[in-house]
Amino acid sequence: MTKNDLAVLERELHYHEKLYSGFAQRHFARPAVRALRAHMVRRMLRLLPDARAARVLSLGCGIGDTEILFASHVRELHGVDLSPAAIQQASGDAARAGLRNATFFEGSLDSVRGKFDFVFAIFFLHHLPDALLESAPSRIARLLAPGGRFYSLDPSRRRLSGAIGSRLFPKLMKRYQTEDERELDPDWTAALFRKSGYGCSAGYYDFLSTPLAGLFPGWRGGYKAARVADDCIIKVPLLQRLGSNFELAASL
Repeated sequence: MTKNDLAVLERELHYHEKLYSGFAQRHFARPAVRALRAHMVRRMLRLLPDARAARVLSLGCGIGDTEILFASHVRELHGVDLSPAAIQQASGDAARAGLRNATFFEGSLDSVRGKFDFVFAIFFLHHLPDALLESAPSRIARLLAPGGRFYSLDPSRRRLSGAIGSRLFPKLMKRYQTEDERELDPDWTAALFRKSGYGCSAGYYDFLSTPLAGLFPGWRGGYKAARVADDCIIKVPLLQRLGSNFELAASL
């Protein structure tokens, strides 16, 4: 790892420690964001042939709001994050929820040990420095059990919502973004995984629903209406390329 990579990770850690000092906990608990997280969980569960027997790992788990929803559907769930504040919150929330199959620990991708049936990374890959991103597929591969699968969700480089948001809500956009993160190209990211031997498919996740949940976290009805519209819009070839976020589903 280069000095620049270390500097990027240090800035990422500093940002997220500040984010998890109170804002994230309040924001992620709002109705629209909870509905978004529940939708993500349902989406990922479709990739698990036998969820109840699955050992699952979340990369960049944050405060564990998605992971705690996911844990009730699987045998074991483990979350890793660089932020001590995030891990403290996730562990406390899991204990308060009475979850005995969820474990959260401070660390990085390289500090994880063991084999997992499913590894997922929600808004994680686009935070990695280029060199670490390019090596991520092979590093994730060592964590996958035979037949294991990987799923990721990240912002698209061509997203229309990002262009509009940066013009209309620049301060809010900065609150959600670190100085080093960037949007990713869906085709290029999928090619990284194929180069490492994965079978991989990329598709657009949404157009408006996720940005709407971020802007109006208390508006559950608005999010649900936007999600219904998104399910139609992301099927339109020309419009889907302007989608906000894309998902990868990969297996070895």
